[in-house]
Amino acid sequence: MAKALIGHLSSDLRDPRLAVENARLRNRVAELESLVLRLSEENDRLVARAAELLDPSPQQELQPV
Repeated sequence: MAKALIGHLSSDLRDPRLAVENARLRNRVAELESLVLRLSEENDRLVARAAELLDPSPQQELQPV
């Protein structure tokens, strides 16, 4: 499979349209990776905030009468 990928990438030099498409796809992958990272960080913040809101604050313990 590596030979197929290397052969495919070297063909980009012969056809400038493939080189442009390859660059466009690489940029899009980088954008999507950045989006995934941002959403993951936002999700972590929201989960932490939800845990804070759902965690009951320590209340005074009731003593038996």
